[in-house]
Amino acid sequence: MKATAVAHKNFTVSKIDDRLYGAFLEHLGRAIYTGIYEPDHPTADANGMRGDVIELVKELDVPVVRYPGGNFVSAYNWEDGIGPKQDRPTRLDLAWHTAESNEVGIHEFAEWCKSVGTEMMLAVNLGSRGLDAARNFVEYVNHPGGSYWSDLRKKNGQEEPWNVKLWCLGNEMDGPWQIGHKDAEEYGKLAAETAKAIRAFDKSLELVVCGSSHSNMPTYPQWEATVLEHTYDVVDYISLHMYFANHEKNASNYLALNQKLDDYIVAVQGAINYVKAKKRSKKDIYISFDEWNVWYHSRQQDRKILEGQEGWPHAPALLEDVYNFEDVLQVGLILNTFIRRSDVVKIACIAQLVNVIAPIMTEKGGDAWRQTIYYPYYFASRFGRGTALDLSIDCPTYDSGVAYADVSAVHNQEEGAVTVFAVNRHPDEMVDFSVELQGFGDMRVIDHQVMTHGDLNAVNTSAKPDEVAPRKGEGASVSGDTLSVSLPPYSYQMVRLGR
Repeated sequence: MKATAVAHKNFTVSKIDDRLYGAFLEHLGRAIYTGIYEPDHPTADANGMRGDVIELVKELDVPVVRYPGGNFVSAYNWEDGIGPKQDRPTRLDLAWHTAESNEVGIHEFAEWCKSVGTEMMLAVNLGSRGLDAARNFVEYVNHPGGSYWSDLRKKNGQEEPWNVKLWCLGNEMDGPWQIGHKDAEEYGKLAAETAKAIRAFDKSLELVVCGSSHSNMPTYPQWEATVLEHTYDVVDYISLHMYFANHEKNASNYLALNQKLDDYIVAVQGAINYVKAKKRSKKDIYISFDEWNVWYHSRQQDRKILEGQEGWPHAPALLEDVYNFEDVLQVGLILNTFIRRSDVVKIACIAQLVNVIAPIMTEKGGDAWRQTIYYPYYFASRFGRGTALDLSIDCPTYDSGVAYADVSAVHNQEEGAVTVFAVNRHPDEMVDFSVELQGFGDMRVIDHQVMTHGDLNAVNTSAKPDEVAPRKGEGASVSGDTLSVSLPPYSYQMVRLGR
């Protein structure tokens, strides 16, 4: 099978916001406790944070991490996580039917972010609480001093403000499962007034309003239109969430799901444009896709805890999907979609980062290792920064019209590099793929990484952490102005070109 593409230096989609490769940590399961925080672990630092996890996160070069939720935030009192740890209350978390010790709060999370070299993206509770608690939280985090909340931060050991720029106005407020769920009118009005109060404090902050929890919601996409009519003038982004599953064990259908993702983005972009036109606005609103990942492997095993049959355990194993090789392809496809839609999707957060539907797994007191999906996320985060190229692609398709070869490309002008990310969805056929490179000058292959495996269900474990891992590719070459590379059946590849 043959596929061709044309990449022209001047035919671009958008400059990619580095935050497209963000992540998410929620007080859920073992994401925090025995995930990033385990004071008794052999690698723990002075703050009780696992050093082995810190190194794996630093390797990913994560630009931003969303915190503390997620569903958790909709009944969270941020004040519970400040002050001496021995004085912090244990609370019942209604979202995940667990007990929250509050050993980790904003101070500990901020120190962890500093240790891994990332920025904070904080969410406020617009479920059980509202405007007043939100503005107080912003003041505590960002005001230099001389006010009640900023002086309390200083008293609690943080002299300088953290100056967090990115704030989420609640989480999935369209969802009936959410504590404090609201309809679009209720939420839109509350989010608008909260945004106005935060902007009265600091007009430069970036605010994210809740969009639909997924594209099957009965209120989608009217939710986006209604919420944006209330908030368009006072927010910067609207959030979207989507999770991917293969319950039917149908690889072809599963690996076509990024078409649904693309349709979702296009539809919400249409809602944004509609409200912009209706308001005669010159302002642009973008998408923050701040929850996305594969999530279906662990749902059955989680039911007892989520249904309350196990009482109120602290940091139990929840949502611990063990990812397989098939999921490598899916995550590669999702990231390709975000790159191709980087004109409207400016922020995205893989959900989540450690243990909970995550690229990194840990054992309490033991090892940390890379799950299979770590690698496409790593390659995109490390080498997908720059300007997304608008490729013209010719490739055979499924009966449903989905191309067998899914490709994105990024031009990093500062480094003089072009990086191509490619997934072959075909189960049996090699794709002979060529890219005509126009306007880039002489290029050569400087890196080529391939991921293949004979078993779609192969996984990485503590005992076999490298069962699914990338290897150096062979055969990719540039002749004249054309890159040629073979894409094996069911494969993920990164080809990096430079001078």
